[in-house]
Amino acid sequence: MENYSIYLPSYSIGTDVYKKIPEVCTPYGTKIIAVGGHKAMAAVRELLLEAVKGSALTFLDFVWYGGEATYENVERLLKDQRVKEADMIFAIGGGKATDTAKALGEMAKKPVFSVPTIASNCAACTSVSIMYNEDGSFKNPFFFEKPPVHAFIQTSVIVHTPIKYMWAGIGDTYAKYFESTISARGENPVHYVALGVGMSRLCYEPLLLYGKKALEDQKNGVVSYEFEQTVLSIIVTTAIVSILVTTEHIIDYNTGLGHAVYYALTSFPHIEEGHLHGELVGFGILLLLLVDHDEDNFRKVYEFNKSIGLPTCLADVEITAADLDAVIEKTVSMKDIDHNPYVVTKEMLTEAFCELEAYHTEK
Repeated sequence: MENYSIYLPSYSIGTDVYKKIPEVCTPYGTKIIAVGGHKAMAAVRELLLEAVKGSALTFLDFVWYGGEATYENVERLLKDQRVKEADMIFAIGGGKATDTAKALGEMAKKPVFSVPTIASNCAACTSVSIMYNEDGSFKNPFFFEKPPVHAFIQTSVIVHTPIKYMWAGIGDTYAKYFESTISARGENPVHYVALGVGMSRLCYEPLLLYGKKALEDQKNGVVSYEFEQTVLSIIVTTAIVSILVTTEHIIDYNTGLGHAVYYALTSFPHIEEGHLHGELVGFGILLLLLVDHDEDNFRKVYEFNKSIGLPTCLADVEITAADLDAVIEKTVSMKDIDHNPYVVTKEMLTEAFCELEAYHTEK
């Protein structure tokens, strides 16, 4: 690419960062429309109203995003008079609510500010919205040039959300390191890809250091240093890596075998309904490491998963040996493994599943 620009996230983090909203947002106008999930908006509504009190800013309303990140919901919101009148959009909640509001901002040509209320993904800081069909099935990634103007990451809000979201977010976050580094192995990628791949280590190592303590602290409602570092890894570091490695709007360096296993597992309805994205991706990374013969990191990730309750065996993801042929067949058909330094075969995956089960039995 020639004459390209890279736009990286801007953010504030802390126990009381909503107070920075007037300082950060006033240059963009005065009228705010909040778009998000019901629970998320209820959790932060009074805090946000208090934050803008005495400033030029005002919230026109708090509007439900529609329950799914679809173009249909974006089109509905585009027609809403409150959205038309607003100078800026606040994206409040988790991934799907945030992605809906980001897509809305892109189509309405209005600046977006994100207010993540859970630490399960990096949507608050990325320049893509993952869009779905109305039946909930995946549609496509909707890329745009810039991430939200600013993210307000108030840890005193996030610490009181269900622990399962950060728990699963940890699995999805450390996957970024293994999938991007393996995808780029043996290559001399352009600067932005190399920068993203190099930074991806910070999606992994801090979680091994802080992740277990962070989950314990969240369980006790404590905003600790470890909790904040884990939130930053999930929301900010992963977003920066994703922006850099998908600058060309391709998935080559942003996915891999861990996600291929995830998609294969979710072809089983009971798994799709009963397990979280990052939980299954974290399981997939164990198989990736076995296929890659990375015994050192396999042992580290296995013990870490075990210590926080992420899956370490077939039973944990509700499949049996009888299901393996179907899972493996689906895995090797996924585009996520197209850009890999070697071809991932059915035989490799069969061996990896057997090794994992044997290792688990020994433990």
